[in-house]
Amino acid sequence: MLHLIIRIVPAPVHRAILPLAFRLRHRWRRWRKVPIHGCNVVVTDLDGAVLLLRHSYGPDYWCLPGGGLNSNEDPAEAAMRELREELGIEPARLKSHGTIESEISGSPYTAHLFSAVVDRHPKPDRREVIEARFFPPHSLPEPLGREARRQLAAWRERR
Repeated sequence: MLHLIIRIVPAPVHRAILPLAFRLRHRWRRWRKVPIHGCNVVVTDLDGAVLLLRHSYGPDYWCLPGGGLNSNEDPAEAAMRELREELGIEPARLKSHGTIESEISGSPYTAHLFSAVVDRHPKPDRREVIEARFFPPHSLPEPLGREARRQLAAWRERR
């Protein structure tokens, strides 16, 4: 139901609300320290360029596509859902690269890392994602988020 309500709200209004929601979620996590489970996907095009994106909320840096897991949601299904909802892409398959343990907003964070190859350009939803572009792996943009940097290193190591 919440998902439907969010889609009814016009994109500019949604974008305006997201920074506040991000700050509230950050403070909640710092206070509660509840473990967080998410997924990230290293998406490459047919030439091997890496897809990075910028969100409409939070710090202004480049990161990998992904997001949080819903209750009892399979990590691979969550990864596909995030790619479809935020970028309009659906890879034929995902390859798992295991998990990475870290911390987000003072809470323990488990990221399920996947990779996928796509043959089309993403279409950012203009709500959560305001920009998505492919970059040659030897020339990634700055600023690159700390988590994205760690996840890309793990992906390179585990391929």
